[in-house]
Amino acid sequence: MEVVLASNNLHKMREFRDMFKPLSHVELLSLHLFPDYQSPEETGNTFRENAILKAEHAAKHLNMWAIADDSGLVVPALSGAPGVKSRRYAGTHASDLENCQKLLNALENTEGLSRCAYFECCIAIASPDGLKKCVEGICEGHIIKEPKGRHGFGYDPLFIKNDYEKTFAELDEAIKNRISHRRKAFDRILNFLETLDD
Repeated sequence: MEVVLASNNLHKMREFRDMFKPLSHVELLSLHLFPDYQSPEETGNTFRENAILKAEHAAKHLNMWAIADDSGLVVPALSGAPGVKSRRYAGTHASDLENCQKLLNALENTEGLSRCAYFECCIAIASPDGLKKCVEGICEGHIIKEPKGRHGFGYDPLFIKNDYEKTFAELDEAIKNRISHRRKAFDRILNFLETLDD
């Protein structure tokens, strides 16, 4: 059967395609195959609300199964920022570098527990008649004081997972994809995906 990933993010598409490999009965389609489709504005106050919004909207308007995620970085010492605004933390059209710099500025002169952070990911899957399942995954770590690494995207150059010594941007992509918040969420929805059929 076919499932469309309701995202225009090529990095996410690559990660999801890798995770879908064991599901030989499911073909993951790119949203780029539907150039007339307009993604909804992400108006939710939580990652869960945004993931459900995107999955249900795509499923209804494309009349097919859709999977969507919403994810971001949460820094408790910053009252949860960047949070659901992770992608646009430094402005609507901000680059990853600009978002990272704003985060570093916000954490300037902080040490220890004040630099603790976690990535959160919510994944929702919907059919044309509505939501079927929504799960979440969390990856805990801390924010370093300057970017390191050339892989990944977003805040990966600043984030080191607990029990690791390298940032997400320094880790091999295959390793990151095994330990990430997105992988943890995907593992929780995998059993459901295995039961899907046409």
